[in-house]
Amino acid sequence: MSSTDALTLLACQIEIPAMTTASERDAHLATSVAKVRAELSGAKADLVVLPELSSIDYSREAFECLDEIAEDVEGASFQAWRVLAQEFGVFISYSFARRDATGTYISIAVAGPDGELVGHYDKLHMCQYGASMEKEYFDRGDHIFTFQVKGFTLSPIICYDIRIPELCRTLTLQHDVDLILHCGAYFRDESFATWHHFSTTRALENQVFFLSLNRAGANWGNSRFCWPWMDENTHPIRFKGTDEDFRFITISRDQLNKVREGYTFLKDRLEDYSAL
Repeated sequence: MSSTDALTLLACQIEIPAMTTASERDAHLATSVAKVRAELSGAKADLVVLPELSSIDYSREAFECLDEIAEDVEGASFQAWRVLAQEFGVFISYSFARRDATGTYISIAVAGPDGELVGHYDKLHMCQYGASMEKEYFDRGDHIFTFQVKGFTLSPIICYDIRIPELCRTLTLQHDVDLILHCGAYFRDESFATWHHFSTTRALENQVFFLSLNRAGANWGNSRFCWPWMDENTHPIRFKGTDEDFRFITISRDQLNKVREGYTFLKDRLEDYSAL
């Protein structure tokens, strides 16, 4: 394999403590950086991925304190992760509460190996059922974000975004995305049982690699990684139930090409279904 035929990601199902202050947020960031540093010291990765709002607690108590713990796009989270990105020459995708003059957002940003900000994505679809109360605190984003790692095109989506199939379809058909980074904060409410079905479907129908990454903790967990084709012989990678779990996963261009050549779902679509 050439250097652009394979990509190794480190997916981090981390625990995130309760917090309501910037100092608690920053202490958690330092702890998270130390955990990821320990993992990267033992094995090589090209990309590190963290779950939704990896910088802060997902709770009403935390959201009531967004005036203090929300950040600028180059705030405390970026400053913490950029150092590690430079240290190990990796891309790091992390999530935080972002605030600027236009509003407050659930965001994912990517720090590059050079320590620079690659870009950011603001969650497009706000969840307001079960344990979620996002429409009360956050604004929706207005753009998608893709970036390149070793010749692969990647794009982040966030939690509830997975339930809107048009988003993943657009990323696949219009932006040639190979790997979707679905970062969530999946609490064990009434929607938890259906989440894995959605991740399997989005991977297979779009023929993409699909990381569905949750946070750790008693009411969270069960992250998984889906391949562009799965059957009785090829299964998703399942993370530990509720414990912290750090997984190195390698994907290859050859895997993707073989699936798309053998199962021609995308090629067999009609150009227009509206007149049928």
